[in-house]
Amino acid sequence: QVQLVESGGGSVQAGGSLRLSCAASGYARSASCMGWFRQAPGKEREGVAGVYSGSGGKYYADSVKGRFTISQDNAKKTLYLQMNSLVPEDTAMYYCAADFRANCLFTLPKVIAGALAPDRAFAYWGQGTQVTVSS
Repeated sequence: QVQLVESGGGSVQAGGSLRLSCAASGYARSASCMGWFRQAPGKEREGVAGVYSGSGGKYYADSVKGRFTISQDNAKKTLYLQMNSLVPEDTAMYYCAADFRANCLFTLPKVIAGALAPDRAFAYWGQGTQVTVSS
């Protein structure tokens, strides 16, 4: 059974940094795609960043480009999100997600761009970690 456990959230002031981690377990082969999503109160879940394991291709939402970096350690089955220059608008619950279907190559960029609902492309989700950025 696939399990994803996020950690690293917390409260920081604007301009600060956080590094989120997502520890994956319960499967032998690498996920085809992994990603980070966030959901603020009263808003829909949105894509933040994603990575396609086959090519290593990475995708970012426009709102986080140049500030956030997604990376993964396949040996440790861990996904990371380095978040720098945080702003109050980054406050949200952050979720890690994984999918094993090959067609995530095509759905991943659409999800991160907001053109496809996240649950249409990712089957497995963590419980989330809260990030709060104060001004």
